[in-house]
Amino acid sequence: MALTDKYAELIQAAKTGGISNVQVREQDNILYIDGSTNSGALKDSLWDVYNKIDPDYRAGDLVLNIDASAASGTKATVSTESSNLNIRKGPGTDQPVVGKTAHNEVVLIVSRPNEQWSLVRTDGGIEGYAYSQYLTQS
Repeated sequence: MALTDKYAELIQAAKTGGISNVQVREQDNILYIDGSTNSGALKDSLWDVYNKIDPDYRAGDLVLNIDASAASGTKATVSTESSNLNIRKGPGTDQPVVGKTAHNEVVLIVSRPNEQWSLVRTDGGIEGYAYSQYLTQS
């Protein structure tokens, strides 16, 4: 089965849900979906569709690269004991780390797809998902 067939529902959701500049390509058995949105909730809804297709995000055959940097939200302080907080590509510990944010650093919460994960953006422009337990809203 081609990856575009496997992820047809996700591709359709991106195209009809308001993602701008949707680009879909397959390379080396990985499907890349790129685009942008001003809604963190819309980006989260795509992860929900993905989770239905690939529960627990285990297949490793999709890169969902949706830029939500235009979204607005609230500020939160990283409240780890002393270490840095990982920022991940998607809402799960199996997702690759795209950056880190320091203890006591303030980040912008773009959205919260669920109680465990928050879509955040640092002042340096790193955007991804952080474990909500380590974020204290300002």
